[in-house]
Amino acid sequence: MEQIKKKKRNKTVLLILGILLSALTAAGIYLYGTIFQPFTLAGTAYIHIDREKDYEEVVSQLKEAGLPSEKVFRMLAERMNYPNMVKTGRYAIEEGMTMPDVIRKLRSGNQTPVNLTFNNIRISENLAGRISQQLMIDSLSLLNALENPANAEKFGFDEYTFISMFIPNTYEVYWDTSIDNLLNRMKREYELFWNEARKEKAGKIGLTPVQVSTLASIVEEEATYADEYPIVAGLYLNRLNRGMRLEADPTVKFAVGDFSLRRILYRHLEVESPYNTYKNGGLPPGPIRIPSIQAMEATLSPQQHRYLFMCAKDDLSGRHNFATTHAEHARNAAAYQRALNAMGIY
Repeated sequence: MEQIKKKKRNKTVLLILGILLSALTAAGIYLYGTIFQPFTLAGTAYIHIDREKDYEEVVSQLKEAGLPSEKVFRMLAERMNYPNMVKTGRYAIEEGMTMPDVIRKLRSGNQTPVNLTFNNIRISENLAGRISQQLMIDSLSLLNALENPANAEKFGFDEYTFISMFIPNTYEVYWDTSIDNLLNRMKREYELFWNEARKEKAGKIGLTPVQVSTLASIVEEEATYADEYPIVAGLYLNRLNRGMRLEADPTVKFAVGDFSLRRILYRHLEVESPYNTYKNGGLPPGPIRIPSIQAMEATLSPQQHRYLFMCAKDDLSGRHNFATTHAEHARNAAAYQRALNAMGIY
């Protein structure tokens, strides 16, 4: 009788063990499947971790990206000590990645670079704002660095010309790059752009690289259409070579601080500023915008002609009439003024 009871107990124990083993196996299979279940994404998702390095914010972003299981992720992250190793940066979460893949990427700081792009920039505030929209950089801190004369001097510029160090293009940089690293990178790119061939072209037209940037900035502000860039560049070089003032309207707009002006009046021409080329000879002290590469190339290869004067066409198309004599220019200017009057632009 005792043996029968013992057998029953053994069977019960074995049954319980079997159930537990089955449950553990099922749990293990579920856990394994969840851990190695890939993210389901419509495309690449990006996780941005700022200087706060907030682990909870990382989890929140991962959930939005399609995290298979928050509970399992937290358990796995704890096991891999990730909450204590959060690093700043921009990280790509791609289709097919599993939670261990993601944690290893985040923990190692294996960032995906940003394609930093800036163009059509007029002043330092615009540049700081555009860059801060793309990188983990505070716009005010960057603006302070751009307007710091000591920074400009360190890179071989002054407070008027520092902005010319920024060549508009697309650059691959890390999202959490520092301001110092960014400035060093821009200086390297500037030196790559100003190779010996371009320096030689600048020398042939009697300008330094910074002066090319300055003149190109005026050319680009003056000409709406790129096919006029070489013509306008040639015209301004003709005036410089003759000792004539540039008398470029865009420099007056810059001096006044209003690029929206449709009509330059005599009171605008009288503004006291080193950028007012109606009152000052030669080039202004620095660029009035960050010129595009296209404008700089056109300035380095100006069209050869005898034009000394230019005036917007009276069809208000944004194109220009060019003239070699003041009398011809006066006729063009009168026609343009009549067109402005007819449009009620005063």
